[in-house]
Amino acid sequence: RPFHVEPTNIVSVDDDTHRVTDEASAMNKRIHYYSRLASPAHRALIAPDHVLPAPDEIYVYSPLGTAFKIDSYTDGHGKNSSIVTIFMIWNTMMGTSILSIPWGIKQAGFTSGIILILLMGILTLYCCYRVVKSRKMIPLIDTSHWEFPDVCKYYFGSFGQWSSLLFSMVSLVGAMVVYWVLMSNFLFNTGKFIYNFVHNINVTEIIPGTNGSNKVICPGAAKDYPPGNGSVTLFSGNSTSFELFEEWWDKSQTVPFYLIAALLPLLNLKSPSFFAKFNVLGTVSVVYLVFLVTVKAARLGIHLEFNWLTEDEFFVPEFRILFPQLTGVLTLAFFIHNCIITLLQNNRNQENNVRDLSVAYFLVGLTYLYVGVIIFASFPSPPLSKECIEQNFLDNFPSDDIMSFVARIFLLFQMMTVYPLLGYLARVQLLGQVFGNVYPSVFHVLVLNIAIVGAGVAMARFYPNIGGIIRYSGATCGLAFVFVYPSLIYMISLRRAGQLTWPALIIHIFIILLGLANLIAQFLL
Repeated sequence: RPFHVEPTNIVSVDDDTHRVTDEASAMNKRIHYYSRLASPAHRALIAPDHVLPAPDEIYVYSPLGTAFKIDSYTDGHGKNSSIVTIFMIWNTMMGTSILSIPWGIKQAGFTSGIILILLMGILTLYCCYRVVKSRKMIPLIDTSHWEFPDVCKYYFGSFGQWSSLLFSMVSLVGAMVVYWVLMSNFLFNTGKFIYNFVHNINVTEIIPGTNGSNKVICPGAAKDYPPGNGSVTLFSGNSTSFELFEEWWDKSQTVPFYLIAALLPLLNLKSPSFFAKFNVLGTVSVVYLVFLVTVKAARLGIHLEFNWLTEDEFFVPEFRILFPQLTGVLTLAFFIHNCIITLLQNNRNQENNVRDLSVAYFLVGLTYLYVGVIIFASFPSPPLSKECIEQNFLDNFPSDDIMSFVARIFLLFQMMTVYPLLGYLARVQLLGQVFGNVYPSVFHVLVLNIAIVGAGVAMARFYPNIGGIIRYSGATCGLAFVFVYPSLIYMISLRRAGQLTWPALIIHIFIILLGLANLIAQFLL
């Protein structure tokens, strides 16, 4: 099939000279990528600070909300060792989904939950490998600066370009909505803890929970009690100030609006690269969560009872019809497909890409399994039912729990530094594509940011269910980037090369159908 090739993209070899140099450095590739987002007539898109690192440092971030600086592990040419590459991939995928894994296991059933984590890890790894290979299967063109949306545009034209933009925006905006809901949650609990501590207020939760120093609560049962913030207060003195505090410090009525004053101005900054310096807290937060889970499990013990098909008062069946809710969460939990090319092209030894990607996925799956299984297994049943496990498992610990308070502080600060980066990425992708300029005017940027923030506030106010938001956005963007595009591109490449076989065709059509079924099931269950 004939196609147009621009002369500047051809990799040429002169008989009297050596081949053109190996790949350009990682820094130059990122600069080139950003410069292509603006039209030649609009040079307002200048490579921001975070893609112009010093020779010995590099920033890595993804739409899923992690970013960090590497300043001592490169070889001086912008290349990373295998161990750094594996850590980068692990750190990038470790997002907010980890908080919902125990809830997802509860929805699927303990045994089927473990099986699904393993199967989804293998499936998304295979599709991720297809994404990495897709760029290399294009003949005669230098694709060293291409990202996966460029590959989609090559194969599917303007439809591939704009559809990949749409699904990428779904993942970005979905992540930002989840962040707003979680930040509202963490800010509410943190403020409540500080207020009670400063005023020496002893708050007794009226919702069901265990007794003792390792208290676990069941917020979902609050619907059986009078409305309010779910607590009664035991202290001496005038209670007017506390009642006023509870009125103005409400998780869904007021706190989501308070965040606007802090975050909306930050979204309007032309370059939020300053915040990338703090995002190493993402790694610290995940490590601390693993530590918290381990300590809590050691204190609570293991509470398991295997009921294969029937439910009882305290336990759930091993296999449940609600399992697609977990697969939706896992699609986003293992989602790295829209930035994996960038991460792997900086690997010093390109021949190790498959191995390093596989090891990183194994570590991610192991982390999810550990947190999910330990929280589910140690949840005290009886006296509480496993159905009490919340979509954010930190909600199962009261606001006055010290370890949970520290975790919320870490996560709140980390998310507040990542949120402007996510907004900048949304601005680059949407405004850069539509207007050819990532900052066409203050008005354009403000309208976009108000729309994104408004979506977050609305969800925090009316639908503060991060598990639901994650599974819907994960299944939607995963349909394109995980299941459909990698499989279609691979089949088209094989067909053009005359190597497409019936087994390959059947397998990849089946993968596409799995992704479609995963999305449809989110709206049925």
